[in-house]
Amino acid sequence: MPQTRQHIYAERPRSRYRPAEGVVVTQEEIQQFLANYESLNRSKDTVQFYRRKLKRFYQDLPEDKTIRRGTLKRWQESLLESGYTPGSVNAFLSAANSYLDYIGHREYQLAGQLKEEKNPQPELVRAEYLHLLQTAKALGKEKVYLLIKVFASTGLFAQELPEVTVEAVQAGKIVCDQNKQKQTVTVPACLKKELLRFAQKNGIWSGPIFQTRDGRPMHRTYVTAAIRNLCEEAKISGEKGNPKCLRKLYLSTRSGIENNIALLVEQAMERMMEQEQFSIGWDE
Repeated sequence: MPQTRQHIYAERPRSRYRPAEGVVVTQEEIQQFLANYESLNRSKDTVQFYRRKLKRFYQDLPEDKTIRRGTLKRWQESLLESGYTPGSVNAFLSAANSYLDYIGHREYQLAGQLKEEKNPQPELVRAEYLHLLQTAKALGKEKVYLLIKVFASTGLFAQELPEVTVEAVQAGKIVCDQNKQKQTVTVPACLKKELLRFAQKNGIWSGPIFQTRDGRPMHRTYVTAAIRNLCEEAKISGEKGNPKCLRKLYLSTRSGIENNIALLVEQAMERMMEQEQFSIGWDE
C-alpha cells in the first residue's frame, strides 16, 4: 500500500534543539529526506536536483554543521558572491528550506525569492574563452593569457590573485579565504607548469606571480582592463572580459561535468541491477 503524504510527514524527525542552540545537519537525515521525497512519486531528475543542492549546502555549512538564525542568509550572500545567478541561488535555498521543513525547524528558513536581473551580464562560452587564449598567444601577451587561464581553471576571485604565489603553485594548492572560510584550490598540472615557467622567466622566485613593474601584486582594475583590451583584439564583447565572467565559466563547466558523472553513475547502477535481476530475479 503506497504511503500517503500525511503518513510520510508523520515520520519526520522531531525537533532536537532549541532555536537558540541551532540544529545540526547530518548526512543521514539528508538521505532520509531524499528517500521520503522520492516516495512521493517525484521524478528522478527532481530528486537528483535536490540531492546536488543539499550536497553543496552541507559542504558550505560551518565546521560544526549547525544551522542557526542567519545561516541561510549568509549562505545566500556567499552564493551570490561566488557568481551564481539569483535564479540559481533561489534553487539552492528552496532545497535547504524544504529540508528544514522536513526536520521540523522552519524557524531557520529564509523567506522570499531573489529577483532575476532584468539585464543579466552576458556569459562567456567556452569557445570564446579558447579564442581569447589563442588571441593572447598570437599577440605574445603571455601574462594576460595566464590571467585568463587562472580564473577559468581555478574559479578564483580577482581579489584572491595575490594568493597565486610561486610557493603555492609549486605545492599545487592555493589556500584562500573565501567568504571567511579557508578554501584550498587545486592548480591543474598544465597550468602549474606554465605559471612556474613564466615566473622563472621573469625572475620571480617567491611571492605573487602576477606583479606590477615595481613588484607589487596586480590590482584587479588593471587585471580587468587587460582582459577587456584582449577582448577587443579578439572581437569579443568587452562585457565578458572580466574575472567574474571567467569564474562563471569555471562554475558552469564544472557543473556540467558533475551532472554528466552523476548520470553515468546512475546508468551504471541501472545496468548492474538489470544484470543481477537477469541472474537471480524472482521472476523467471
